[in-house]
Amino acid sequence: MSGFVFDHVGITTDIPQPQEDWVEASKIWVTNPRNHPEHIEFLRYRADSTVPDAVRHNPHVAYRVEDLKPHIEAEGVEILIPPFVVGDFLEVVFVRKHGAIFEYMRYLKEGWFGN
Repeated sequence: MSGFVFDHVGITTDIPQPQEDWVEASKIWVTNPRNHPEHIEFLRYRADSTVPDAVRHNPHVAYRVEDLKPHIEAEGVEILIPPFVVGDFLEVVFVRKHGAIFEYMRYLKEGWFGN
């Protein structure tokens, strides 16, 4: 894989979704975008979530990348959530650029939480 490859669109909801996974570090429930025909990941935030408002209240576009570094060191990039590891399978960072929210994802191994 070179550059980046589309992975999903993240959309905030306040409606519980089927097959949500809990992310304790962020205090959110998320769905697996592979289970949605349009690759949508639904995110439902608990009131005490530490996720910044810019991410909570805006959709994001996520791309798979081989290395996060070029995507966070580029000119005009504002880091909203510094790189962190989800479960044991994924390293992600959330940034704002071009007035939009992007998630860059580096898979450490294939999988989705317990799957």
